[in-house]
Amino acid sequence: MRIFKTPRFLQLVFKRRTWGFSHTQNSVFLTFDDGPNPEITPWVLDQLKMHQVKATFFCVGENVQKYPAIFERILAEGHAVGNHSMRHENALKTKPSTYLKSVYQTATLIDSSLFRPPYGRLTPILAKKIRKDFQIVMWTWLSYDFDRKVTIDAIVERAQREIKAGDILVLHDNAKIADRQKELLPRIIDVLHDKKLISEVLTSNE
Repeated sequence: MRIFKTPRFLQLVFKRRTWGFSHTQNSVFLTFDDGPNPEITPWVLDQLKMHQVKATFFCVGENVQKYPAIFERILAEGHAVGNHSMRHENALKTKPSTYLKSVYQTATLIDSSLFRPPYGRLTPILAKKIRKDFQIVMWTWLSYDFDRKVTIDAIVERAQREIKAGDILVLHDNAKIADRQKELLPRIIDVLHDKKLISEVLTSNE
């Protein structure tokens, strides 16, 4: 079962994490995970610039090291960045000490207090430690752009039906789904325009 829209009860259980915002009238927060990547991130940036859309990129530390020019372009074009760990570690399969080291190592490369755990997975102990220095950002709408069993048409239909003001939306800028993203992102932007929603960057304690 694929859950595009995060259930309210889950947001209440983990209420110290940021899921979305109820105080906005026409804003949403478009986010991209896993980059920067030369096969897709520059194209994403071109699309955002063309449509005058702002977004927040949760970057993997290793990718920032590999592609610093793309990372700098993200910042130069007015987008925000966040920490997505050093190597996209899964918190449920990584020693806590190793995971924390990854997060703080990434923080030396990315000047941001925003952190999104890869796969959305985080143990209570790790969450408590990470909250001391970071705002843990989750999402209210997951695109499933990474799941090839879900058609682009199906994703767009759900977006049209479910996205509303205050939502944090998740897409990805990694090489594995570059072909899908090139079809999906323009249509998601169209959905936002049709709904008269404006994508803004995330800031700490938005």
